[in-house]
Amino acid sequence: MEIKEIGYLKTHFPTKFGVPRQSGVSKSSPATLIFNEEYRVPEALAGLEKYSHVWVIWGFSESKYDKFSPTVRPPRLGGNTRVGVFASRSPFRPNSLALSVLKLESIEKTAKFGHVLRLSGADMMDGSPVYDVKPYIPFADSIPDAVGGFTETLEDFILDVNIPDEIKNKLPSELLPCLTEALENDPRPSYIDDPSRIYGFFYDDYEVKFTVDGKTLTVVSIEKVK
Repeated sequence: MEIKEIGYLKTHFPTKFGVPRQSGVSKSSPATLIFNEEYRVPEALAGLEKYSHVWVIWGFSESKYDKFSPTVRPPRLGGNTRVGVFASRSPFRPNSLALSVLKLESIEKTAKFGHVLRLSGADMMDGSPVYDVKPYIPFADSIPDAVGGFTETLEDFILDVNIPDEIKNKLPSELLPCLTEALENDPRPSYIDDPSRIYGFFYDDYEVKFTVDGKTLTVVSIEKVK
């Protein structure tokens, strides 16, 4: 079977570190799905505007997979506990495919790329390849009594985010909600807990540095890099 790349995603996260770990966790995290020229056909989107959410099948483009490993170490389990690869959403899998449900904000016609999808709730790195889009169907896709496996036993990872005003003002106001949600969900691996350590990641055109002490995350700098 040949799998074709139909497009790619534009997001605020140019590197893996800092990307929300699940779709919908950062509800304001935007993405734009840009179709490759072959699939840039408005008829292919006819009727999609009637749905509120879509499934996006995409690729973990930065995950290097050389040899099959039947177990992985999810970051939320501290990085030392192993579970089966098929019992996780680890990017290190036989086929580096990812599945995310995103809110369809709009279908917009652009001069450069034709019709694009404006999405929110994104958990992808900028430039991630897309292989398919399907509508989310509530009566079939929502299972209220589903069981969440090991994820149901995890503690609440939401952090209190402190961004001093003099630092906050360096960031355009429209970028602040997405950044705050990404930080609230603690981008660090769970096995690292050093209050004196300064962490950093790139967000849009900015480098963000922060520390974490207990349940409080403090942003120490935001600097424009482009």
